Amino acid sequence: MQEEIVIVGAGQAGAQVAQSLRQGGFEGPLRLIGDEPHPPYQRPPLSKKFLAGEVGSEGLWLRPPAFYSINNIDHIPSTLVTGIDRMAKRLVLENGDTLSYGKLVLATGTKSRLLPLTGANKAGVVTLRSIADVDAIRERLSKAKHLVIIGAGYIGLEVAAVAQGMGKDVSVVEAQDRPMKRVVSKTVSDYFAKLHADEGVKLLLETGIDAIEGEEKVEAVRLSTGDSLPADLVLVAVGAEPNDQLAADAGLDTDNGILVDGAAQTSDANIYAVGDCTRFYSGRYTRSVRMESVQNAIDQAKAAAQALLGGEVDYDPLPWFWSDQYDIKLQIAGLSEGYDDTVVVGEPAANKFYVAYLKDGTLIAVDSINSPRSHMMARRVIGEPWRDDLLPDA
Repeated sequence: MQEEIVIVGAGQAGAQVAQSLRQGGFEGPLRLIGDEPHPPYQRPPLSKKFLAGEVGSEGLWLRPPAFYSINNIDHIPSTLVTGIDRMAKRLVLENGDTLSYGKLVLATGTKSRLLPLTGANKAGVVTLRSIADVDAIRERLSKAKHLVIIGAGYIGLEVAAVAQGMGKDVSVVEAQDRPMKRVVSKTVSDYFAKLHADEGVKLLLETGIDAIEGEEKVEAVRLSTGDSLPADLVLVAVGAEPNDQLAADAGLDTDNGILVDGAAQTSDANIYAVGDCTRFYSGRYTRSVRMESVQNAIDQAKAAAQALLGGEVDYDPLPWFWSDQYDIKLQIAGLSEGYDDTVVVGEPAANKFYVAYLKDGTLIAVDSINSPRSHMMARRVIGEPWRDDLLPDA
């Protein structure tokens, strides 16, 4: 009899592990534990189409609920795992119950990073990570006139685009000197800064926040400049942190993420981890990486399932990401960190171009703006020496 596999975390990665195990022939007991009441769902549309009301919660589901029962996957919703007893191979649940496992997979994802700001706990100060978060944001946004977003990353700018389309007064406050600075070049940052400014979003760069003001609920955001912005709603969108505390408390190796090898195995041979919560060594980039992307969640989950089924695997992916803002699609292939040169092909003014990132003459990443052909080709040729005909015209 095959030993029971328990997956903690019913997001994209956890659901993919369960699906891949069944597709790979695993016939033993299989449990998928999630802390939300919903079936596993996709998160990228939360800050875009779901917030805008273009799709409902059922439109986010990765599979209909019947999929899990048909495939004998015991999906356990609304359940929080609070501890791992590695010696007894047993999970401790929030209600005090325990659950045994033969092999354990942690797919605990991330949580929104918070800011230690005065007034951050006032009503109307929100983060965006789940269906419940967006339901609350949408209700408040429908009545709000002034929205202040702290952070000009993917989530902040995507929400700014949706809210601006609803006719709201939107301000985005960013401590860095350009939007999305951590992940894109100045050319791409400048393009998106102009895009949002042209749409009417107020983008305040190199600006800090001193406090969130108001009596019981938020009324204004006091800036480091001394000025205040009126605010009926404040979205804190300053990145995410891995949910690795459960692993750390159990004595597993962590370092801003659960440390895993190329087979998604942790420092405990009976425990694997996948998705946004993990950190692994990439031979492709010769450094440790932690990726927050659908691609990584799916592909690392498939690798973990293969390893659990006894296969040989050494996971080292080419990552890719995307962001939709207004009618502009940004697609990123590779990791541009450490680049020493860029090549711009196409015209930003025409809303169709790409930026190739080079390191020592080798292509390491490509940002494509409304240029899907260059993105798809980049995913095949990254790692090759740069030449002018390596990628198609934008």
